[in-house]
Amino acid sequence: MNKKRVLKEFKEIGIVIAIFGILYLTGLHTDVAAFTQRVILQTGIITPDTELPENEQEQLDYNLALASIDGQQVHLSDFKGKVLFINIWATWCAPCIAEMPGIQSLFEETNSDVVFIMLSMDDSNDKAKKFIERKGFTFPVYLPASRVPEMLRAPSIPTTLVVNKEGKVVSKKVGMAKYNTKKFKRFLEELE
Repeated sequence: MNKKRVLKEFKEIGIVIAIFGILYLTGLHTDVAAFTQRVILQTGIITPDTELPENEQEQLDYNLALASIDGQQVHLSDFKGKVLFINIWATWCAPCIAEMPGIQSLFEETNSDVVFIMLSMDDSNDKAKKFIERKGFTFPVYLPASRVPEMLRAPSIPTTLVVNKEGKVVSKKVGMAKYNTKKFKRFLEELE
């Protein structure tokens, strides 16, 4: 190999490293990864199951105090008897961010009888609030204000649960998914 070619390759590698370094140091790496994953979601190949088999349906543990990003205190048990869409996420989670525009669309297009609980696992209310405001999302966001029940301690995030009016978890998806589909909307409507 000649010297010019070696120098050119080192230069190209240096530019790639610099780009990744800048993305990492500015915090944009999460947004870039989320954008890439959002493109995958738009294909519709990753969708949630719309019904767990009855023998896998657990009763929701309503023993959780919640704090909204606006500082309002509520309790998960306040929502007993309602259909719940619970999404467990964090601002640092690229797959969580990737699925949020679809969840926002679902929230806007779904009957008000479905209660949306976007449960942030961030350690700061301010961090979650700034993120939601920056992105322009309007769905309700909460942080745990008490010990999180075992069944809501997700093995990885995002994790989404749909709970019927009887308190049974009828759908559970670990990982990102596209929720604003006709099939999923129909599933929620049938639970109301």
